[in-house]
Amino acid sequence: MAEQGSAPHDSNQALVLDAAVIGAGVAGLYQLYQLRQQGLAVRAFDSASNVGGTWYWNRYPGAKFDSESYIYQYLFDEDLYKDWSWSERFPGQPEIERWMNYIADRLELRPDIQFDTTIAAAHFDEARNRWLITTSDGQRIDAQFLVCCCGMLSAPLSEVFPGQDSFQGRLFHTARWPKEPIDFKDQRVGIVGIGATGIQVIQTIAPEVGHLKVFIRTPQYVNPMANPSYGADEIAAYKARFEELRDTLPYTFSGFEFDFDGVPWLSRTPAERRQILEDNWNYGSLKLWLATCPEMFSDPDISEEVSEFVRGKMRERLKDPALCELLIPTDYGFGTHRVPLESNYLEVYHRPNVEAVSVKDNPIKRVTPSGIELADGSHHDLDILILATGFDAGSGALTRIDIRGRGGRSLKAEWGEEIRTAYGLMVHGYPNLFTTGAPLAPSAALCNMTTCLQQQTEWISACIAHLRERGVGVIDASRELQDAWVEHHDEIANATLVTKTHSWYMGSNVDGKPRRLLSYIGGVGQYRQKCDELRVGGYRGFEMR
Repeated sequence: MAEQGSAPHDSNQALVLDAAVIGAGVAGLYQLYQLRQQGLAVRAFDSASNVGGTWYWNRYPGAKFDSESYIYQYLFDEDLYKDWSWSERFPGQPEIERWMNYIADRLELRPDIQFDTTIAAAHFDEARNRWLITTSDGQRIDAQFLVCCCGMLSAPLSEVFPGQDSFQGRLFHTARWPKEPIDFKDQRVGIVGIGATGIQVIQTIAPEVGHLKVFIRTPQYVNPMANPSYGADEIAAYKARFEELRDTLPYTFSGFEFDFDGVPWLSRTPAERRQILEDNWNYGSLKLWLATCPEMFSDPDISEEVSEFVRGKMRERLKDPALCELLIPTDYGFGTHRVPLESNYLEVYHRPNVEAVSVKDNPIKRVTPSGIELADGSHHDLDILILATGFDAGSGALTRIDIRGRGGRSLKAEWGEEIRTAYGLMVHGYPNLFTTGAPLAPSAALCNMTTCLQQQTEWISACIAHLRERGVGVIDASRELQDAWVEHHDEIANATLVTKTHSWYMGSNVDGKPRRLLSYIGGVGQYRQKCDELRVGGYRGFEMR
């Protein structure tokens, strides 16, 4: 077992490990636990001061689950599951962070986690077949295996507009929100970004601010969140479903409890289709998106039918034609972007202290010392500026580390030309480097994250155990294996409407990022089956020595 994680390090002597894990979020904690159970000397490293991953950093007002709490859990231990009780269907960040701390304490993981530590570089030493890892403060780590549990949404796009450093008010990025409360009273607040995060912030702070300006470029389809509180009866009911959830979640399309029913959409009558849409809308979760019909992702006419249903629901609430034009999408289909859940978000725009500012045809030119200037020269004075501007998703957390594989090849340079992986678990040319939440796996976006991250970390743990049992020191994904996976991924992706849209799912939000669907869209259950086939087949297609 690795030494105490908080112990001081000697910068002149490398810390020698069997495995180093980057990240102490959902994937990192479970990966650490599994490798430690194998008896490996392992340590996890995280730039945060505590566990939680995304739930440590994203503490902005209104931050919540959009997976039901009782499925966003580890399912490898029944007692671990049942000894924690959630207060509501979609809890907020403070409660989620407490849960993450419960996990770390219950599994006694803290001695093997080093906080306040940013991994700056990781270079593969071909002579010794080991990873030489360097932190931003100069600590050196020498590990046989490197497992990156960095998070799919952990590389925020914070430097977005010219002049940000000149702003004399207070500027916040939602992914790096301060721990101390922010007083919005009587403040002129601007927020840029109306994705899932921006919507949560907007609906939460609107009643508190003096005046709120929402700068809107790309409108979003939304789905109301039904969020009942849980009492003793509700808690007992969901805990009684542990075995059911454990046995079904890993095999659905999205890792959620609901799934498509297999009945062709067009075989139903219009009245039947309308009733399904109404029922799934009223369910108040992501069910409308992930369990109505798979054809909405590939058939333009069916996509339009579902999209128009959602537009109609939004029109009923917005009423004002000008707001409808600004806030209701018409140029892409429902579900081809990330679908946000919301609580009275649309009604916010009827408040007298809220102003919607369109920047689609009049974009933000720069941030000034006193606010935001648009392309037409107009200026908006602000005291507080909030950037809900998203992330370099899937790949960004890894390319911000100087990762170099065989022959000094650079992952950042390679992914700058084309993003390729083998099952989102390894990258050809980077031996003994494993990844979770990386491109070309469902966990990059299209999944209940705990479902997918548990599966990936379990696969990685089994693979490392396989190597150790056979006395094998090095594993790498062959070029042929990786090429075959990319071809399979693209064949499925390119048959959908998702690849025809511009969104962070396609990397469109990052200038110069190669265009490819970041997430495997063949389904969580199918992905698991294909990964299991690799394991059962003795990891055929991987090069081992």
